[in-house]
Amino acid sequence: MPGIAETPNQVRSEQDFLPLNGTDHVEFYVGNARQAAYYYRAAFGMSLVAYRGPETGTRDRASYVVAQGKVRLVLTTPLEPGGTMADHIRRHGDGVKAIALWVDDAEAAWRETTRRGAVTVEEPALWKDEHGEARTASIAVYGDTIHTFVERKNYAGPFLPGYRAAGPDTVARPVGLLHIDHMVGNVGWGEMNRWVEFYRDVMGFGLYQHFDDRDISTEYSALMSKVMANGNGRVKFPINEPAEGRKKSQIEEYLEFYGGPGVQHIAMATHDIIGTVSRLRDQGVEFLRVPGTYYEELQGRVGKIEEPVERLAELGILVDRDEEGYMLQIFTRPVEDRPTLFYEIIERKGSRSFGKGNFKALFEAIEREQALRGNL
Repeated sequence: MPGIAETPNQVRSEQDFLPLNGTDHVEFYVGNARQAAYYYRAAFGMSLVAYRGPETGTRDRASYVVAQGKVRLVLTTPLEPGGTMADHIRRHGDGVKAIALWVDDAEAAWRETTRRGAVTVEEPALWKDEHGEARTASIAVYGDTIHTFVERKNYAGPFLPGYRAAGPDTVARPVGLLHIDHMVGNVGWGEMNRWVEFYRDVMGFGLYQHFDDRDISTEYSALMSKVMANGNGRVKFPINEPAEGRKKSQIEEYLEFYGGPGVQHIAMATHDIIGTVSRLRDQGVEFLRVPGTYYEELQGRVGKIEEPVERLAELGILVDRDEEGYMLQIFTRPVEDRPTLFYEIIERKGSRSFGKGNFKALFEAIEREQALRGNL
């Protein structure tokens, strides 16, 4: 595939100044965290594992932690009409505020990144309760998004100090989600390389894959994307920007309705995409669909696969192959009323790619949705 750089294990592995264990959690600022948590429990099958709010001594917000496998989301709502949380929701709607990264030393992670140019949002802080102690620190990234470094090696509680454990969840119906595969950020015109350089120079990431407007385009619109990955490959951040096209691209629509750069979608892995998507669909999650003609010559394009093509066609699951294997993927419709955040469900059968062969079919499906909204 053109544009693939060195693999992450080859990039700076001998001098990884920011070792990451993986994604710790993703925090959303939302208008009603109780209802948002119910949606993720009932639709995505996540379990409520922890809570903080007035009942636990936190006066200005309520936060619900939901999880499945290693996927952990924190849904936070302000309890006062003013302040930064309320301003974030007013501008962006419900959206991702913090991508939290699991580290062994939060202060060292903060020190190394700020020394290289990162802007501090929260200086290192120590949090304690009866379950032990944890450290956090945060830096700014694109738009109003932040990265929070979380050190929890000396903590044994349900989430972080200040949270209390939730009881058994009678609402959650798990669907087989395992972990976050990657998270995609949308930035403005001409901003992609700036943030690629940020992840390279400030956080020690390497270029994993690169797609330009020849790879990602339709009759009407285009975008460009570069995928950045940390040294061990556990954390991958594709960065998208618009490209010139005849009509408004999906990235432009996102930027308009989100009010600036932010997280476009979160990809969650499964070992059984047919089973996972079937259960998600039964539980009310809506997915994008591609024309049935996509499946007519599927095996001719991607070679032999284990899954029955008729079942993939029924569910709308896409398939792509690279030199290391194949992968299956499907994308939800936006999960907010604003056409902003959506999710990807992905199963990898050796492939490390991001579905380049599906880009045209996928983006045409997105454009059909844009046209229905009057935004194409």
